[in-house]
Amino acid sequence: MVRRIFPSFHYENDLSRANTVRNSWVTQDRSVAGFVDAAEWEEVKEDGDDAIEEWIDEQMKNTSVTVVMIGKDTHERKWVNREIEKSVEKGKGLLGIHIHNIKDLNGNYGTKGPNPFSSYRITTDGAEMPLTQKYDTYDWVNDDGYNNLGDWVEDAATNAGR
Repeated sequence: MVRRIFPSFHYENDLSRANTVRNSWVTQDRSVAGFVDAAEWEEVKEDGDDAIEEWIDEQMKNTSVTVVMIGKDTHERKWVNREIEKSVEKGKGLLGIHIHNIKDLNGNYGTKGPNPFSSYRITTDGAEMPLTQKYDTYDWVNDDGYNNLGDWVEDAATNAGR
């Protein structure tokens, strides 16, 4: 099944690495990649906070899974954190992908950042737990994201009951 995803990442720091993940389906049959990217985030950045909030809400509609691409400072980003919170609130699938091992446009690797899921706790079946226990996190390079992203997205959607 083809899933629609919402990609979440630190725009200024991680755009080229995030685009490697976002565009991985271009070189594959979409049924292999297992998702269609729903975001058109480039245009909204300059319109201010209200426009960004509205855009996030609109882009998350009709998506099954939020894919958080984790770079060095992702955990500190206001909008990424809002996207995580909205995903949990709306019962969407959620998964994290560390992208520091992807080379940027200058051929440099990044620094591994903390998992932003560590900052949140949820209650499931009466038990409180950190998001890190409910949602999986992978490394794009070490866990072969190019070949496994479709499965990761499908697992996240299935685990969320979508």
